[in-house]
Amino acid sequence: MKKVVLAYSGGLDTSYCVKYLSEEMGFEVYTALANTGGFTPGELAAIEEKAYVLGARRHVTLDVTAEYYDKCIKYMIFGNVLRNKTYPISVSSERTFQALAIVRYAKEIGADALAHGSTGAGNDQVRFDLCFSVFAPGMEIITPTRDLKLSREEEIAYLRSKGVERDWSKMAYSINKGLWGTSVGGCETLSSHLYLPEEAYPSAAWKAGEETLTLSFERGELCAVNGERYTSKIEAIRQVEALAGGWAIGRDTHVGDTIVGIKGRVGFEAAAPLIIIKAHELLEKHTLTKWQAYWKEQLANWYGMFLHEAMYGEPVMRNIESFLQDSQRYVSGTVQVRMRPYSFELLGIESEHDLMNASFARYGEETSAWTAEDVKGFTRILSMPLRIYNAVNKEEI
Repeated sequence: MKKVVLAYSGGLDTSYCVKYLSEEMGFEVYTALANTGGFTPGELAAIEEKAYVLGARRHVTLDVTAEYYDKCIKYMIFGNVLRNKTYPISVSSERTFQALAIVRYAKEIGADALAHGSTGAGNDQVRFDLCFSVFAPGMEIITPTRDLKLSREEEIAYLRSKGVERDWSKMAYSINKGLWGTSVGGCETLSSHLYLPEEAYPSAAWKAGEETLTLSFERGELCAVNGERYTSKIEAIRQVEALAGGWAIGRDTHVGDTIVGIKGRVGFEAAAPLIIIKAHELLEKHTLTKWQAYWKEQLANWYGMFLHEAMYGEPVMRNIESFLQDSQRYVSGTVQVRMRPYSFELLGIESEHDLMNASFARYGEETSAWTAEDVKGFTRILSMPLRIYNAVNKEEI
């Protein structure tokens, strides 16, 4: 029998694919879950059990969380990357690393084909297809859900016909969870005016009042939370999520342009990513020069767009990463954050590299770095191009 490696999550689409690939197409199905930090050991065990019940020949969990942080999340923090100034590119950025892990595993076992459960209307089909075709050019790519144009109801009916019974109502929402946030899709996100109900989100708001959080950064990377240092940056992120999750912080709906050219809408929950990015951004406002901040923002916007649009493999991404890494040389210090239900605010920073140095001047108050005559001369020179233009053209505003 030919071997196919299926990018498997345990959800409806990939559950359908296991049955269809084995029973209708005659493949020996190897399911592989590429974990980017979104599953507990218990959840992973349950997913594995379901894979074998569905008929998988073998199931593996491929943990790529460390690779995902080192090669992607770190740079998204350096760049303060938020797509459309809203979405921390949670799922979009994961897919490349999941696809790469699937390809490596398929080559290891000598698979004949690769498969995924993406539909034909979203971004993920392009992300998986592109990575598979570039890094495993000799393997067939099989996509039953997309090719057969199946609805969720049709998939459920097929699985029931094969004796697979589950609580399908729990699959009313498509939830993708990783270290860098959770996306939530449902019937509400298919429209422009509806919004996800409270029960659609995986976390619940159970804290009340307010709470102060202290984040410490060294060269742009999170190194301590509330004074406790972490050698693992991944564990530091998880600690922020654990503290902020109870406030239900980081919920929003992202609307943007998809790779395939249509508008898309998805809900998300990303407490740790949003707090970390905004805290890091505030620290940078104090420690970067004006032109460092300006050019870093330009490049970071491109970096986030290329991540979203499946272009992680483009060599220019390595060039941008080098710039982002170098820009973090003096981005070290602590940031105070106040958390409340569904929201947070940044209070202030402390850093030995703070360029808001009172020994030079205090904005709007006083200065020891220049005199009144210095400012008069500076302003006269600064205004010279405008004075010449208006003298020549005699324009009035």
